[in-house]
Amino acid sequence: MDGLRFAFGTLTVLPARITRWDRDAARAGMLWAPLAGLVVGLFSAALGGVFLLLGSGPLLAAVATAAVPALMTRGLHLDGLADTADGLGSAKPGQDALRIMKQSDIGPFGVIVLLFVLLAQVAALYRLYEESWAHGGVAAALAATVARLALTHASRHGVPAARPEGLGAMVASTVPPRPAALVTGGVLLLCAVAGALFSPYDAIRHALAAVAGLGVAALLLRRCVRRFGGVTGDVFGAVEEVAGTVALVALTLGVL
Repeated sequence: MDGLRFAFGTLTVLPARITRWDRDAARAGMLWAPLAGLVVGLFSAALGGVFLLLGSGPLLAAVATAAVPALMTRGLHLDGLADTADGLGSAKPGQDALRIMKQSDIGPFGVIVLLFVLLAQVAALYRLYEESWAHGGVAAALAATVARLALTHASRHGVPAARPEGLGAMVASTVPPRPAALVTGGVLLLCAVAGALFSPYDAIRHALAAVAGLGVAALLLRRCVRRFGGVTGDVFGAVEEVAGTVALVALTLGVL
C-alpha cells in the first residue's frame, strides 16, 4: 500500500496520501507506476469517448484526451520535458545545463519540443479516433501505461541521480532488474491482449508500439545520464512524455 500511495501521490493528482517518503516506498512506487498510468489513460479514454458521444468529432476528442494526462499531473511531466529540452539544447557543460533546467522560465528549445510533442499526441489520437472510439481509447490507455513504465526503467539500479536532492534522487537506482523485467513483461502482455480485441495482427502491433516507446525513452535516458551525470525529476518527466508519444505515433503506422 505504501508503494501504491507513492505512485499515485507523486504521479497523479488523485487523493493518495503518501505515508512513507523513503527509498523502499520509492522502489515499490516505481514498480506500481504503470498502474497509475493505466488509471490516467482510462480517464483520458473516457473523456475522449464523452466528446465523441456529444458529437465533437475526432479532433476535439483527441485534444481532450491529450489534455487529461497534463491535468492529472499538474503539467509536471510536460514541464520536465521542456526543462530537459532546454538543458540538452543549451550546449552547456553538465552542471551549467542543470542550472538552466532549474530556472522557472521555459527557453526556446523547451517551447519547440512541447509544441511538437503535443501536436504529435493530438495528431496520433485524431487518426486513431477516426477508426473508432475503441482504437483511440485503447491507444490512450496504452500510451499512458507505457509512459509510466518508462519511469520504472529510469529508476533501475545503475542509473544515478544528477543531484543529491529532489524526487529524482529519491527514486534513482531503487528498482532491481528482475522486478523491472517482470513488470515490463506484464505490461507488454497487457498491450498485446488489448490489441487482440481488434485482431491478432493488432496484438503484435500494440506490443511493438510499447516496445518502440520504451526504446526511444531508453535512448533519451542514456543521453541525459551522459550529459547531466544522472537523472532528475525533469528527466523523469521527459522520459515519460517521450515514451507515451512514441507509442501513440507508432500505433498510427501501418508497418507496425
